[in-house]
Amino acid sequence: MSASTSVSASPERILVGVAGGIAAYKAAELVRRLRERGVQVRVVMTENAERFVAPLTFQALSGEPVRTSLWDSAAEAAMGHIELARWAQRIVIAPASADLIARLAQGQAGDLLTTLCLASEAPLFVAPAMNRVMWANAAVQANVATLATRGATLLGPDEGDQACGETGVGRMWEAGAIAEAVLEPRPDPAARAVLAGKRLLLTAGPTFEDLDPVRYLGNRSSGRMGYAIATQAQRLGMDVILVSGPVSLPAPSGVRRVSVRSAEDMREAVQAHVSGTDVFIATAAVADFRPSERSDSKIKKRGDGGLTLELVQNPDILAEVAARQDRPFVVGFAAETHDVERYARDKLERKRLDMIAANRVGDDGCGFDADCNALEVFWPEGRAPIGKASKTQVARELLGMIAERLGELRT
Repeated sequence: MSASTSVSASPERILVGVAGGIAAYKAAELVRRLRERGVQVRVVMTENAERFVAPLTFQALSGEPVRTSLWDSAAEAAMGHIELARWAQRIVIAPASADLIARLAQGQAGDLLTTLCLASEAPLFVAPAMNRVMWANAAVQANVATLATRGATLLGPDEGDQACGETGVGRMWEAGAIAEAVLEPRPDPAARAVLAGKRLLLTAGPTFEDLDPVRYLGNRSSGRMGYAIATQAQRLGMDVILVSGPVSLPAPSGVRRVSVRSAEDMREAVQAHVSGTDVFIATAAVADFRPSERSDSKIKKRGDGGLTLELVQNPDILAEVAARQDRPFVVGFAAETHDVERYARDKLERKRLDMIAANRVGDDGCGFDADCNALEVFWPEGRAPIGKASKTQVARELLGMIAERLGELRT
């Protein structure tokens, strides 16, 4: 759900749990973002969280009293932790410290937040925040994996500068990204069961083939479809590497992005990361041709006004991945203006793909540089449509089809 999405008369009820850590200040922004989307928010803080942000801050932002202790006699006289556990439709812990993650994984109930998590049937979202070395520690990774197997949704962490002065994976997601993820429909349990823990390598966006330092050959791909797939795959628990051509989109939270420019750059990046990949999805609009030579200086106008370019064919990244002995499950994309099924099935068979997603572009306001899409998905034994919808919804449905095919192949 985005900020512009209408909210029903009965607002969503979300409990925000705040653990100790410098990222606790971001939780205040999360409460604000949820409230501006029409959500009813209650906040529960751990004792250590109070050392970073005062409860009064969250009370002012949420408009609700803040709970901090299991030993609040006034609240617990009526079993307040059970009332909170039943009230919450979703629980999001942001930040989630290494200590809190460990206690949740072990099923401890030593404070109000862990107790109500055990007592609630609401979906649990966990947004970790910690030093990069702590995040990489085998104990933390084992605890996170335990929570994931029990149905918790992991939100991040991101990579970047940390409060300790180091740089790496461990930053808490930004508040807006957490709010959107928590308010989106829950990931399909069947798809998650198949895809969680698998590695996805994904290409997205256009490639630019330089003519000179000023001009290039390119196309209209915005990268939105590929970025939507990367985001939804991460929510399903996949380890996602996104090889992206030049786009104006921010890197999806929790996704490793490798930025490239040309088809040759994209090929090198794919080859560097494809080993050990379980699924490869090629949404990028890779240029079929590039100039045979690139001028080191700007090409000037000629007197006759004409210019002839000699083009050479670019490598076929998709076919190269499909031809590997250790090939992953390979999904291609085909953007066509006519005869969509004929061209898509030809590409499916000729390149030995496992699946291809085809769409008609140019006449319905979908596809390139648009917020919506519609696909016809083909595989050797069948086909299925994905109707016109937001690229986020199309991404969910496509990943569900991939999971179903992988499940069939596995059995």
